Amino acid sequence: MSAPAVLVLEDGRVFRGERYGALGQTLGEAVFCTAMTGYQETLTDPSYHGQIVVATAPQIGNTGWNDDDDESTRIQVAGYVVRDPSRVASNWRSRRSLDDALDDQGIVGLAGIDTRALVRHLRERGAMKAGLFSGDALAPDADLVERVRSGPSMVGADLYGAVTTPREYVVPAEGETRFRVAALDVGIKSNTPRMFAARGVETHVLPADTPIERIEELAPDGFFLANGPGDPATADVPIALTGQVLERRIPLFGICFGNQILARALGRGTYKLRYGHRGINIPVIEHATGKVSITAQNHGFAVEGNAGERFDTPFGPAEITHTCPNDGCVEGLALLDAPAFSVQYHPEAAAGPHDAADLFDRFTDLMRREKAQTQKGGR
Repeated sequence: MSAPAVLVLEDGRVFRGERYGALGQTLGEAVFCTAMTGYQETLTDPSYHGQIVVATAPQIGNTGWNDDDDESTRIQVAGYVVRDPSRVASNWRSRRSLDDALDDQGIVGLAGIDTRALVRHLRERGAMKAGLFSGDALAPDADLVERVRSGPSMVGADLYGAVTTPREYVVPAEGETRFRVAALDVGIKSNTPRMFAARGVETHVLPADTPIERIEELAPDGFFLANGPGDPATADVPIALTGQVLERRIPLFGICFGNQILARALGRGTYKLRYGHRGINIPVIEHATGKVSITAQNHGFAVEGNAGERFDTPFGPAEITHTCPNDGCVEGLALLDAPAFSVQYHPEAAAGPHDAADLFDRFTDLMRREKAQTQKGGR
């Protein structure tokens, strides 16, 4: 019989089940993900660093764990909660079970609870501090609640430094190199450089503390702000670098955390959502065209603003370009007189819909236009 385990929330709610993955203790923010596929990509997404992820899909682990679909070098979540884990991993690419993968990497998990009740609780009360406990970490409930309440809050959490690359590396273009992009790694997913490579883009993935002098040495055709974890209000170094990039009129594209970094560089505020957007079925409206895309998202913070709002920035006028029809959340913004735009969602979605993949094409078009103007002396 599997060892007992519990999930404890900071408001005192306790969910009892069985160990899944490693034995022990982990603290983090309890959030839920509505994706029905792609649990391996979810678990290895750096944007989930520091979070205990609850799967809303009831059956998890059916296809096991392979060596190809990781979005980073390791499992990033603080913990994992599922209802009904598969007893058998069945897929031709599978190399081990999900349970074994979690255990091998020391990720504490929980199975066998009513995840519907848990998700409903988080929707009503909001994402909150939580802890998973099993084995020697088990103790009376009151003691566990106190451990959880003493844990770190996601508000003010400076996490991007924990997931950035320690050194620069290059992902070459497929075929002829058309452009060079400097990508600031504040939590980049592996599929992003692949999406660039397919479009003839050579990607230089840079540590989060890269100075503007290194960007100038690279002389890139574009600058990319990646996704990532934590509170964007703590990202002072990437925000300052973004401002310096904008001053040099280097074409800029940001996603997710990168959208929030760009917004703060433009002088906009950010705030914490009640329970965030996490899943692969979230609609987004592009106001210029009226087009609705189904998108993959993973964020607990958002940019202040309203649909179609225009505002002044140190780099000229800007506009809120996209919003979510579910709650009005800002999903994209752009400078009107400078080559910079960003979205809150994931155009590199894996697993997930491909509705937004054309944003990579828009960025390459932007770089092509700016490069042509530069060659004509227009910059």
